[in-house]
Amino acid sequence: MAVSTPEWLTRHDGELRISKDGRSYSVYFGGQLRYVLVPVPAKGKYSCRITETINGRRLDGDKIYPSSDAAVQGGLEELREKLGW
Repeated sequence: MAVSTPEWLTRHDGELRISKDGRSYSVYFGGQLRYVLVPVPAKGKYSCRITETINGRRLDGDKIYPSSDAAVQGGLEELREKLGW
């Protein structure tokens, strides 16, 4: 996976980091882990599971993407929309 931190995230003191196993991404705000994004298989393609780390609440929708990288990009966009940015 090769997904970079989007500009909207850096504007809000955010950072995107890939996990050590290379299968998920962590979203930090102000140096604090807030969300985890995981591309998961869905209907022969991929979806993105978005979990809020402080309470385990799921924020993902039912969108489907053609690849795992696209799922992470799409998950970041879904997160941006949920945050109202």
